[in-house]
Amino acid sequence: MNLDDQAQQRRSPPQRMRRIAGRFRRSKDGTAAIEFGLLAFPFFLLIFATIEAFIAFAGEQLLENAVDTLSRQIRTGQITFGMGRATDKDADQFRALFCGEISLMIKCVAEEDPDDQKLYLDVREFADFADIPNYIPKVSNDQFSDLDTSDFAYDPGGANSINIVRAYYRWEVMTDLVRPFITNIRKDGEMPRDYLMVATAAFRNENYP
Repeated sequence: MNLDDQAQQRRSPPQRMRRIAGRFRRSKDGTAAIEFGLLAFPFFLLIFATIEAFIAFAGEQLLENAVDTLSRQIRTGQITFGMGRATDKDADQFRALFCGEISLMIKCVAEEDPDDQKLYLDVREFADFADIPNYIPKVSNDQFSDLDTSDFAYDPGGANSINIVRAYYRWEVMTDLVRPFITNIRKDGEMPRDYLMVATAAFRNENYP
């Protein structure tokens, strides 16, 4: 073996390593799959959170539209209470009308299980606008305190009366990792799982006949 052959052998291992490293750098088999696996979870979480936020926003708009629609009917005398007219509606009939306005996106039934109630309505007459509550009634000052419905009633007034129509709906948040950030109410002994939608209208009835 001459000196040139020996020198070539000494250079061979580093050269082989460089060739292997070069092939490794050029090979991209499976890279896309690994990158997708790393990014898929946060990507789909963002997609689901965006979709749920959009649906919840649309549902809240539907709730507000229902309050506006039925408030207008009370204000103009199309819906009355205890006046002995064909337009009289009791609490169950009013609730059925309200459910008809929101049934496109929001689950609503005429009679709900009190232990799993979703929709709450408060329709009342007040002597003055200053007497109308401007807060969400809660059973305590806790962050996720449940809704206090003890004062809720159905008792709208007649012509020229001051009234309020309030609707509350428990929207269940489905995306687990998003739930802690947007839930704002819970029942006693339960984990927060609901986003409380609120829609309110205060008005004076027209002087209808």
